[in-house]
Amino acid sequence: MTSSASTASPALRTDYTRGAALPALLASRILILDGAMGTMIQRYKLDEAGYRGERFKDFARDIKGNNELLSLTQPQIIGEIHEQYLAAGADIIETNTFGATVTAQADYDMQELVREMNVASAQLARAACDKYSTPDKPRFVAGAIGPTPKTASISPDVNDPGARNVTFDELRQAYYEQAQALLEGGADLFLVETIFDTLNAKAALFALDELFEDTGERLPVMISGTVTDASGRILSGQTVEAFWNSLRHAKPLTFGLNCALGAALMRPYIAELAKLCDTYVSCYPNAGLPNPMSETGFDETPEDTSGLLKEFAQAGLVNLAGGCCGTTPEHIAAIARALAEVKPRRWPGQYRDAA
Repeated sequence: MTSSASTASPALRTDYTRGAALPALLASRILILDGAMGTMIQRYKLDEAGYRGERFKDFARDIKGNNELLSLTQPQIIGEIHEQYLAAGADIIETNTFGATVTAQADYDMQELVREMNVASAQLARAACDKYSTPDKPRFVAGAIGPTPKTASISPDVNDPGARNVTFDELRQAYYEQAQALLEGGADLFLVETIFDTLNAKAALFALDELFEDTGERLPVMISGTVTDASGRILSGQTVEAFWNSLRHAKPLTFGLNCALGAALMRPYIAELAKLCDTYVSCYPNAGLPNPMSETGFDETPEDTSGLLKEFAQAGLVNLAGGCCGTTPEHIAAIARALAEVKPRRWPGQYRDAA
């Protein structure tokens, strides 16, 4: 490989109908993703009545903890959280839709609200981004697509390895419904995140391809998995290399890891992806390890997390950085400051030439 190729950008899609500016932005600087939604919601100390609002005051079961419902009952809170992250320097904010699928909302008997939740959540994020966007710093809405509480690869019954509580087609249909509503609400891109089961992710990506074909729209897709322990594998058993090779056909705009681990423990797996991925690499770790005595429930201060991510960036490992569980606007502001002058990762020459 020639030296001129060593700084070339990855070969990416050029047919995006939304979010078309993102590839060039990722090539020019490290972009900043927002931080944890759940951590911020906890700061509001909402009780059962706070989750219900007037509309659901007589709902038949407890719904405290259904954060996605807050886009309908407490939209001002969700909008405020989005704006805090944007003010902190986030380029991309995630919709409040991590669990807004029929599969996940079945836990609250609220499946029929899924479309409304996703449209409303995307609209809230869209309004916040439009408020903060400038010609020099456009902001983008990522339609957040979570893994669901069910897994297509692993039996929920230790006595029956072949048992499954969800099918691929059920997941595909649930993800299609969610993505269609996020598109309607104004999402610029999709983020399939916190993947612990590659088969679930394949269902989401299949649904997105169907949606793009049906609508004529084509949005960037970001993929982020979660390594659950020191084995270096996601829950369904794949190493990060196998995980990448299973999903690279989707031609994602970014590929990376989030959740489960803090940055220090995540580093070797991000470094591995940085050598493998012919696309941009993302990293948004937890704020260290869980600590119930901490205000956020996690150990790391903004200075801790941003310092670790700055080292990742200086080592040429990342193109997109942000925070997951335990991170706050203060964390995101510190990350944005720390990475502002660091050049983004280039693929693949710097690794292959050195090999």
